[in-house]
Amino acid sequence: MPARRVASAVVAAAAARGVAALTPVGGQQRWLRTNHRGESVTLWQGPAIVVGTCAGIATAPGLTSSVRLGALSAVAASGALGAFDDLAGSTSTKGLGGHLGSLRRGEVTSGAVKVVGIGLSGLVAGVALRRRRPAWEQLAAGALVAGSANLVNLFDLRPGRATKAVLLAGAPALVGAGVGRSIVTAPLAASMALLPGDLAERSMMGDAGANALGAALGCAGAAVLPRRSLAGALGLVVALTLLSERVSFTRVLESTPVLRELDAFGRRPVS
Repeated sequence: MPARRVASAVVAAAAARGVAALTPVGGQQRWLRTNHRGESVTLWQGPAIVVGTCAGIATAPGLTSSVRLGALSAVAASGALGAFDDLAGSTSTKGLGGHLGSLRRGEVTSGAVKVVGIGLSGLVAGVALRRRRPAWEQLAAGALVAGSANLVNLFDLRPGRATKAVLLAGAPALVGAGVGRSIVTAPLAASMALLPGDLAERSMMGDAGANALGAALGCAGAAVLPRRSLAGALGLVVALTLLSERVSFTRVLESTPVLRELDAFGRRPVS
Protein backbone atom coordinates (compact mmCIF):
# COMPACT_ATOMS: atom_id res chain seq x y z
CA MET A 1 0.00 0.00 0.00
CA PRO A 2 2.78 2.58 0.76
CA ALA A 3 4.29 1.92 -2.67
CA ARG A 4 0.91 2.53 -4.32
CA ARG A 5 0.51 5.81 -2.43
CA VAL A 6 3.95 6.90 -3.58
CA ALA A 7 3.00 5.95 -7.12
CA SER A 8 -0.19 8.04 -6.95
CA ALA A 9 1.86 10.99 -5.67
CA VAL A 10 4.27 10.61 -8.58
CA VAL A 11 1.34 10.48 -11.00
CA ALA A 12 -0.18 13.64 -9.48
CA ALA A 13 3.11 15.56 -9.61
CA ALA A 14 3.95 14.40 -13.14
CA ALA A 15 0.49 15.23 -14.46
CA ALA A 16 0.61 18.70 -12.90
CA ARG A 17 4.04 19.45 -14.32
CA GLY A 18 3.08 18.03 -17.70
CA VAL A 19 0.01 20.24 -18.04
CA ALA A 20 1.92 23.27 -16.76
CA ALA A 21 4.43 22.80 -19.58
CA LEU A 22 1.73 22.84 -22.27
CA THR A 23 0.60 25.92 -24.16
CA PRO A 24 -2.48 27.22 -22.28
CA VAL A 25 -5.89 26.74 -23.86
CA GLY A 26 -6.69 29.89 -25.80
CA GLY A 27 -3.07 31.07 -25.80
CA GLN A 28 -0.69 32.50 -23.21
CA GLN A 29 -2.19 35.99 -23.23
CA ARG A 30 -5.61 34.78 -22.12
CA TRP A 31 -4.18 33.48 -18.84
CA LEU A 32 -1.88 36.37 -17.96
CA ARG A 33 -2.76 38.46 -14.91
CA THR A 34 -1.04 41.15 -12.86
CA ASN A 35 0.25 40.01 -9.47
CA HIS A 36 0.79 41.95 -6.25
CA ARG A 37 4.07 43.40 -7.60
CA GLY A 38 2.42 44.65 -10.77
CA GLU A 39 4.12 41.94 -12.85
CA SER A 40 2.42 39.68 -15.41
CA VAL A 41 2.21 36.01 -14.43
CA THR A 42 0.24 33.10 -15.82
CA LEU A 43 -2.79 31.51 -14.18
CA TRP A 44 -2.19 28.27 -16.08
CA GLN A 45 -0.77 26.77 -12.87
CA GLY A 46 -4.37 26.42 -11.68
CA PRO A 47 -5.63 24.02 -14.37
CA ALA A 48 -2.36 22.07 -14.02
CA ILE A 49 -3.06 21.59 -10.30
CA VAL A 50 -6.63 20.48 -11.05
CA VAL A 51 -5.48 17.84 -13.53
CA GLY A 52 -2.66 16.67 -11.25
CA THR A 53 -4.94 16.37 -8.25
CA CYS A 54 -7.56 14.44 -10.21
CA ALA A 55 -4.89 12.12 -11.62
CA GLY A 56 -3.59 11.43 -8.12
CA ILE A 57 -7.06 10.71 -6.72
CA ALA A 58 -7.90 8.50 -9.71
CA THR A 59 -4.87 6.31 -8.96
CA ALA A 60 -4.97 6.53 -5.14
CA PRO A 61 -5.15 3.16 -3.36
CA GLY A 62 -7.80 2.04 -0.90
CA LEU A 63 -10.73 4.17 -2.11
CA THR A 64 -14.18 2.78 -2.77
CA SER A 65 -15.73 3.71 -6.10
CA SER A 66 -18.18 6.02 -4.31
CA VAL A 67 -15.46 7.92 -2.44
CA ARG A 68 -13.23 8.14 -5.52
CA LEU A 69 -16.03 9.48 -7.72
CA GLY A 70 -17.19 11.89 -5.02
CA ALA A 71 -13.71 13.35 -4.58
CA LEU A 72 -13.03 13.52 -8.31
CA SER A 73 -16.32 15.27 -9.02
CA ALA A 74 -15.75 17.84 -6.26
CA VAL A 75 -12.18 18.65 -7.35
CA ALA A 76 -13.02 18.79 -11.06
CA ALA A 77 -16.13 20.94 -10.55
CA SER A 78 -14.40 23.32 -8.12
CA GLY A 79 -11.44 23.68 -10.46
CA ALA A 80 -13.62 24.26 -13.53
CA LEU A 81 -15.76 26.84 -11.75
CA GLY A 82 -12.63 28.52 -10.41
CA ALA A 83 -11.17 28.68 -13.93
CA PHE A 84 -14.41 30.21 -15.18
CA ASP A 85 -14.14 32.93 -12.51
CA ASP A 86 -10.44 33.43 -13.30
CA LEU A 87 -11.17 34.06 -16.97
CA ALA A 88 -14.56 35.77 -16.85
CA GLY A 89 -14.58 37.36 -13.43
CA SER A 90 -14.34 40.98 -12.37
CA THR A 91 -12.34 42.27 -9.41
CA SER A 92 -15.03 44.83 -8.54
CA THR A 93 -16.91 42.32 -6.38
CA LYS A 94 -14.88 40.45 -3.77
CA GLY A 95 -15.47 37.98 -0.98
CA LEU A 96 -18.29 35.58 -0.27
CA GLY A 97 -20.39 38.38 1.20
CA GLY A 98 -19.87 40.55 -1.86
CA HIS A 99 -21.00 37.89 -4.31
CA LEU A 100 -23.99 36.87 -2.21
CA GLY A 101 -24.91 40.53 -1.87
CA SER A 102 -24.83 40.87 -5.65
CA LEU A 103 -27.17 37.90 -5.93
CA ARG A 104 -29.62 39.53 -3.53
CA ARG A 105 -29.63 42.59 -5.78
CA GLY A 106 -30.36 40.41 -8.80
CA GLU A 107 -26.84 40.69 -10.22
CA VAL A 108 -25.32 37.36 -11.23
CA THR A 109 -21.53 37.62 -11.08
CA SER A 110 -19.08 34.91 -12.15
CA GLY A 111 -18.11 34.64 -8.49
CA ALA A 112 -21.73 34.02 -7.52
CA VAL A 113 -21.99 31.29 -10.16
CA LYS A 114 -18.85 29.75 -8.68
CA VAL A 115 -20.16 29.93 -5.09
CA VAL A 116 -23.47 28.28 -5.99
CA GLY A 117 -21.82 25.71 -8.25
CA ILE A 118 -19.20 24.71 -5.68
CA GLY A 119 -21.92 24.48 -3.05
CA LEU A 120 -23.97 22.10 -5.17
CA SER A 121 -20.95 20.00 -6.18
CA GLY A 122 -19.96 19.82 -2.52
CA LEU A 123 -23.37 18.46 -1.58
CA VAL A 124 -23.16 15.81 -4.30
CA ALA A 125 -19.71 14.84 -3.04
CA GLY A 126 -20.95 14.76 0.56
CA VAL A 127 -23.56 12.15 -0.33
CA ALA A 128 -20.94 10.01 -2.06
CA LEU A 129 -18.32 10.41 0.67
CA ARG A 130 -20.68 9.56 3.56
CA ARG A 131 -22.69 6.91 1.75
CA ARG A 132 -25.32 5.16 3.91
CA ARG A 133 -24.86 7.79 6.64
CA PRO A 134 -27.63 10.05 8.01
CA ALA A 135 -28.68 12.93 5.80
CA TRP A 136 -27.34 15.54 8.22
CA GLU A 137 -23.88 13.95 8.03
CA GLN A 138 -23.96 14.04 4.26
CA LEU A 139 -25.06 17.67 4.36
CA ALA A 140 -22.25 18.55 6.81
CA ALA A 141 -19.74 16.68 4.68
CA GLY A 142 -20.86 18.55 1.57
CA ALA A 143 -20.64 21.87 3.38
CA LEU A 144 -17.12 21.01 4.54
CA VAL A 145 -16.02 20.25 0.97
CA ALA A 146 -17.52 23.48 -0.41
CA GLY A 147 -16.36 25.59 2.52
CA SER A 148 -12.81 24.26 2.29
CA ALA A 149 -12.71 25.02 -1.43
CA ASN A 150 -13.62 28.63 -0.69
CA LEU A 151 -11.33 28.95 2.34
CA VAL A 152 -8.11 27.90 0.59
CA ASN A 153 -8.87 30.47 -2.10
CA LEU A 154 -8.90 33.17 0.58
CA PHE A 155 -5.24 32.38 1.33
CA ASP A 156 -4.14 32.69 -2.30
CA LEU A 157 -3.06 36.32 -2.05
CA ARG A 158 0.72 35.89 -2.03
CA PRO A 159 3.06 33.47 -3.84
CA GLY A 160 3.12 30.03 -2.25
CA ARG A 161 0.75 30.92 0.58
CA ALA A 162 -2.12 28.66 -0.45
CA THR A 163 0.21 25.70 -0.98
CA LYS A 164 1.75 26.20 2.46
CA ALA A 165 -1.73 26.42 4.01
CA VAL A 166 -2.76 23.19 2.26
CA LEU A 167 0.42 21.45 3.40
CA LEU A 168 -0.14 22.46 7.04
CA ALA A 169 -3.81 21.49 6.95
CA GLY A 170 -3.17 18.20 5.18
CA ALA A 171 -0.14 17.10 7.19
CA PRO A 172 -2.17 15.30 9.91
CA ALA A 173 -3.89 13.14 7.28
CA LEU A 174 -0.60 12.58 5.45
CA VAL A 175 1.08 11.03 8.48
CA GLY A 176 -1.99 8.95 9.27
CA ALA A 177 -3.37 6.02 7.35
CA GLY A 178 -6.34 4.96 5.27
CA VAL A 179 -8.68 6.86 2.99
CA GLY A 180 -7.83 10.36 4.23
CA ARG A 181 -4.15 9.86 3.54
CA SER A 182 -4.83 8.45 0.07
CA ILE A 183 -6.98 11.43 -0.89
CA VAL A 184 -4.80 14.17 0.57
CA THR A 185 -1.62 12.86 -1.07
CA ALA A 186 -2.86 14.00 -4.49
CA PRO A 187 -3.36 17.75 -3.84
CA LEU A 188 -0.15 17.95 -1.82
CA ALA A 189 1.91 16.29 -4.56
CA ALA A 190 0.36 18.36 -7.36
CA SER A 191 0.75 21.68 -5.57
CA MET A 192 4.28 20.96 -4.32
CA ALA A 193 5.37 20.02 -7.84
CA LEU A 194 4.48 23.53 -9.03
CA LEU A 195 5.50 25.43 -5.89
CA PRO A 196 8.90 26.59 -7.28
CA GLY A 197 7.23 28.47 -10.12
CA ASP A 198 4.68 29.94 -7.70
CA LEU A 199 7.37 31.16 -5.28
CA ALA A 200 9.44 32.56 -8.14
CA GLU A 201 6.31 34.42 -9.30
CA ARG A 202 6.35 32.92 -12.76
CA SER A 203 2.86 31.50 -12.21
CA MET A 204 -0.02 31.53 -9.76
CA MET A 205 -2.77 29.04 -9.08
CA GLY A 206 -5.71 31.44 -9.12
CA ASP A 207 -9.20 30.34 -8.19
CA ALA A 208 -8.96 27.16 -10.28
CA GLY A 209 -6.05 25.73 -8.34
CA ALA A 210 -6.99 27.06 -4.91
CA ASN A 211 -10.61 25.90 -5.13
CA ALA A 212 -9.54 22.44 -6.31
CA LEU A 213 -6.97 22.05 -3.54
CA GLY A 214 -9.48 23.13 -0.91
CA ALA A 215 -12.12 20.76 -2.25
CA ALA A 216 -9.65 17.87 -2.11
CA LEU A 217 -8.76 18.66 1.50
CA GLY A 218 -12.43 18.92 2.37
CA CYS A 219 -13.07 15.54 0.76
CA ALA A 220 -10.29 13.94 2.79
CA GLY A 221 -11.87 15.20 6.00
CA ALA A 222 -15.44 14.50 4.94
CA ALA A 223 -14.62 10.89 4.08
CA VAL A 224 -13.01 9.88 7.38
CA LEU A 225 -13.78 12.25 10.25
CA PRO A 226 -16.02 10.98 13.05
CA ARG A 227 -19.25 12.89 13.59
CA ARG A 228 -18.00 15.29 16.25
CA SER A 229 -14.76 15.98 14.42
CA LEU A 230 -16.70 16.56 11.19
CA ALA A 231 -18.88 19.12 12.94
CA GLY A 232 -15.83 20.74 14.53
CA ALA A 233 -13.97 20.97 11.21
CA LEU A 234 -17.01 22.51 9.53
CA GLY A 235 -17.38 25.00 12.38
CA LEU A 236 -13.73 26.04 12.03
CA VAL A 237 -14.04 26.52 8.27
CA VAL A 238 -17.20 28.61 8.69
CA ALA A 239 -15.61 30.69 11.47
CA LEU A 240 -12.49 31.45 9.41
CA THR A 241 -14.58 32.31 6.36
CA LEU A 242 -16.73 34.74 8.33
CA LEU A 243 -13.63 36.19 9.99
CA SER A 244 -12.08 36.85 6.57
CA GLU A 245 -14.94 39.23 5.77
CA ARG A 246 -13.76 41.50 8.60
CA VAL A 247 -10.08 40.71 9.13
CA SER A 248 -7.25 40.69 6.59
CA PHE A 249 -5.40 37.37 6.72
CA THR A 250 -2.39 39.11 5.15
CA ARG A 251 -2.32 41.68 7.95
CA VAL A 252 -2.52 38.96 10.60
CA LEU A 253 0.28 36.95 9.01
CA GLU A 254 2.54 39.97 8.57
CA SER A 255 2.03 41.09 12.18
CA THR A 256 2.87 37.68 13.69
CA PRO A 257 6.66 36.97 13.58
CA VAL A 258 6.56 33.17 13.23
CA LEU A 259 3.75 33.23 10.68
CA ARG A 260 5.42 36.08 8.79
CA GLU A 261 8.63 34.07 8.42
CA LEU A 262 6.76 30.96 7.31
CA ASP A 263 4.67 32.96 4.85
CA ALA A 264 7.77 34.58 3.32
CA PHE A 265 9.90 31.42 3.24
CA GLY A 266 11.18 30.72 -0.29
CA ARG A 267 9.53 33.80 -1.75
CA ARG A 268 11.30 36.59 -3.59
CA PRO A 269 12.15 39.39 -1.13
CA VAL A 270 10.09 42.55 -1.25
CA SER A 271 12.12 45.22 -3.06
